[in-house]
Amino acid sequence: MPIVNRVADLHADITAWRRDLHAHPELLYDVHRTAASVAAKLKEFGCDEVVPGIGRTGVVGVIRGRKGSSGKTIALRADMDALPIEEANDLPYKSTVPGKMHACGHDGHTAMLLGAARYLAETRNFDGTAVVIFQPAEEGGAGAKAMLDDGMVGRFKIDEFYGMHNAPGMPIGEFGLSKGPMMAAADFVTIDIEGVGAHAARPHMGIDTVLVGAQIINALQSVVSRNVDPLKSAVVSICMFQAGNTDNVLPQTVQLRGTARTLDAGVQDLVETSLHRIVEHTAAAYGAKAKLTYTRNYPVLVNHERETDFASAVASQIAGSERVNTALPPMMGAEDFSFMLNTRPGAFIWVGNGDSAGLHHPSYNFNDDVIPLGTSYWVKLVETALPA
Repeated sequence: MPIVNRVADLHADITAWRRDLHAHPELLYDVHRTAASVAAKLKEFGCDEVVPGIGRTGVVGVIRGRKGSSGKTIALRADMDALPIEEANDLPYKSTVPGKMHACGHDGHTAMLLGAARYLAETRNFDGTAVVIFQPAEEGGAGAKAMLDDGMVGRFKIDEFYGMHNAPGMPIGEFGLSKGPMMAAADFVTIDIEGVGAHAARPHMGIDTVLVGAQIINALQSVVSRNVDPLKSAVVSICMFQAGNTDNVLPQTVQLRGTARTLDAGVQDLVETSLHRIVEHTAAAYGAKAKLTYTRNYPVLVNHERETDFASAVASQIAGSERVNTALPPMMGAEDFSFMLNTRPGAFIWVGNGDSAGLHHPSYNFNDDVIPLGTSYWVKLVETALPA
């Protein structure tokens, strides 16, 4: 594969950075060690600007090419945060923090972008500006939105955004992406049910909120199976059922929590409306009251047409066109890079992580063989988008 030679030389260094990050995972916006390490390296590499504290704990590095006549700025984004999962791997660089691990590969994403920043700062073989973005709180905290709300686009005059994520199950050396909706909107669902508490031996004296909750869960499955067009996609999952504190009392209240995933704004509206109707009416049928709180969180990640073609062409330089899937099916997972793509054009790409455990699994581990591929992709993307 045509890996950039200098990137191949940096492989061992980038691997060491990645493994250090893996051993010291941090959650959401509390990525102070990671952000400090990133900022120190960017300064060491000679970036023209290194700006911490964007979006609370995000870090932005600015690298200007040898020529600046194009006036164009390309932004590359990596996420830094880990997950609240106990690691099951027995590795020399295993997580040293109980209950936290890099189970999604953000350690690899950060390390690869650091490698690209080092190369770009050394060579500067481009006409324009490369902005490297190290984002906190991708895992549910909307760190991308926080960085945008801090004025990142205007401050650094960003014209296009590009993102990358590793893909377990996709062979090493392959890339995948598609135009249009690529990852789902992820919304929060909270259902508060109130009935009448009673002794378990006298259920007729109360209104059983556990029964009502169970009936609501069953009824909600009809939203996708009977309300959504079968040729469109939606998922409704109730993942938490909080009820009671003893084995012989029917609780007065119950709370259900879950998620709704959609790939289309019209379907998203339909799901939200249907959930309200089913929750309220099902509870009323049993004499209870229920309130649905539907919170729209990450929007649909939509790849822009021109930029997707460009990203696939760059990936083909690294892997060969036969190893770049340009029609990767959309998936119902969510990514807050969608906020960035709603602000400026760009594209999000997957890079194969080989036969590893799945994302968010306690046995997951980023494959260091991916490093030369991902780092070379970043480098070639800038040099191709901003030819010197």
